[in-house]
Amino acid sequence: MKSYAIVGIGSRSYLYSDALLGTFRDCGRLAAICDLNQVRMEYANRRFRETYGIDAVPAYKPARFEEMIAECNVDTVIVTTIDRTHHQFIVRALEAGCDVITEKPLTVDEVKCRAIFSALERTGKSLRVTFNYRYAPRNSKVKQLLLEGSVGEVKSVHFEWFLDTIHGADYFRRWHRDKRNSGGLLVHKASHHFDLVNWWLDSAPEQVFAYGDLVFYGRVNAEARGLTAFYDRGTGHPNALGDPFALDLKADPELEEMYLQAESEDGYRRDESVFGHYISIEDDMAVLVKYDNGASMSYHLTAYSPCEGFRIAFNGTKGRLEYEVAEKSYVSGSLKDINQPEHGSSGEKTIEEPVKIVIRPHWGQPESIHVEQSSEGGHGGGDRRLLEDLFRGSEPDPLYRSADHHAGALAILTGIAANRSLASGVPVRIDDLFEL
Repeated sequence: MKSYAIVGIGSRSYLYSDALLGTFRDCGRLAAICDLNQVRMEYANRRFRETYGIDAVPAYKPARFEEMIAECNVDTVIVTTIDRTHHQFIVRALEAGCDVITEKPLTVDEVKCRAIFSALERTGKSLRVTFNYRYAPRNSKVKQLLLEGSVGEVKSVHFEWFLDTIHGADYFRRWHRDKRNSGGLLVHKASHHFDLVNWWLDSAPEQVFAYGDLVFYGRVNAEARGLTAFYDRGTGHPNALGDPFALDLKADPELEEMYLQAESEDGYRRDESVFGHYISIEDDMAVLVKYDNGASMSYHLTAYSPCEGFRIAFNGTKGRLEYEVAEKSYVSGSLKDINQPEHGSSGEKTIEEPVKIVIRPHWGQPESIHVEQSSEGGHGGGDRRLLEDLFRGSEPDPLYRSADHHAGALAILTGIAANRSLASGVPVRIDDLFEL
C-alpha cells in the first residue's frame, strides 16, 4: 500500500485527506501532513480524529520536509500549497525519491516550470497534475463527440467562463489577489479551461494575445461607483455588516478554526475586502489563442457575474457543437457557498440547470445530446472520478484524462503568455517562453 504525504493544509487538501482516510483507505495511507502553520495542522488532526477516529497524523513544518519523507516512508507527495510554492515542494519531493501529485496550476511562471522539468529529468520520477474538469462526465462527453468527428475538424472555439460574486469574489479576498502568488486568474483559474481546450482539440497553443484589467473589484473601482463605507477585512468591522461581499470568518466554525485562529502563526487573512487596496490581478480578461493544428480560440473570463457557468462553441468542417453549463443561476445575499467544493472544501454542490449540448450539422437538423449529470462532489462530478483514477487506478482510458507535467505546462503557458501580452500589448509565442 502506498504512503502519501500532503503539503499545504488549506481547504483543498481535504479532498485528498478525506479520500485517503475514507473511501480510498484500502488503496493508500496518509502518512504525514506538512504546513507552515502549526495551528492549521492541529485543526486538521482534530478533524481527522473526530471524523475518522484515528490517531494524529505526523505533522511537519516545511523545514523538515525531507525528514518527513524519510521518517514516514512516503512514496508520493500531494502538493496543495499556495501556487507560487508548488515548484519548491515538487522539486524537493522528486529529489527525495517521491512521485508527486499536484493541484493545478503546475506553477506560476516559466522559470519555475523549467525547474520542475529539470528535476523530473534528473530523478526519473513521475508527476500528475489534477485537472479534475477532464473527469466531469459532461466534459468527457464533449471529448467523445469531438473524437467521433461529430463536427469534423474543429477550426475555431469560442469559450466564455463567468464566475459569480461568491466564487469569483473569493479570489479577491484570498492570497490569489496578489499576482505573485497565483499568476492571476489567467494562470490560477483559466489553466483549468486552457487545459480542457488543449485536451479537447488534442493540440497545443502556439501564440497568445490578451486584454484584461481590474474593472469591478478594488478600491478605485468601488470609489468610482460611489462606495464610501470601506473596511480592510470582513470579520469584526462595522462597515462590513450587511455587505454581501464581506466574509465574516466567525460566522463559519470551519473557517474560524482553519484561518482566524491560525492568523497568529503566519499573518494570513482569509477575509480581505474585495474593494481594498493592493489587488494586482485582473477580474475581466479576453484572450486569443492560436493552436499548432491551425485552430483558434477566443476566450473570456469574467469574475463578477450574477450567475456562474460557461458557454462554449466548437466550429468545425461538418458543423457546430454548442455546450452550455449553468452551475448557479443566481447569487443570493449569502456567502454560505464559500465552503462548497468548487470553492475549496469537500461538501456537495448541485447543478441548478441542465447541461446543454447541441450538435448543429451542416444541412441538417440540430441534435440535442443527452449527458450524464452529476452532483457527486465538486467540479461536475470530476473530483470523485479523479480520486478514483489517482488512488485506485482504472481501466485503459480512451479519453486520455490523466494529465502529466507536459499537460500541466501547456495549460499554464497559455496563461503566462497571456499575462505577458497584457503587459506588452503584443502577441506572445509559447516557444519564446518555454520549449517543450
